[in-house]
Amino acid sequence: MRLDKKTESLLEQTASTLKTSKAEVIKQSLSDYCARILTEKRKRPYELIKDLLHRGGSGRGDLSFRSEEILRRRFKKNHS
Repeated sequence: MRLDKKTESLLEQTASTLKTSKAEVIKQSLSDYCARILTEKRKRPYELIKDLLHRGGSGRGDLSFRSEEILRRRFKKNHS
């Protein structure tokens, strides 16, 4: 595998710090990365937004009419 100088240097420093081979750092890094990606991709849509939904009563009487607008604002706020 070919790496740019910056990445190669980072890999060498990491391997040296961990007192292991560069190949082992690469294997572990790929394993961790793939596991994280697969975990995220397996989440159901509800799991991705449940923190936006379960906050108790809002005290607002306009939720049924403005729910889409309110959710869009929350998504924008949480992802900015």
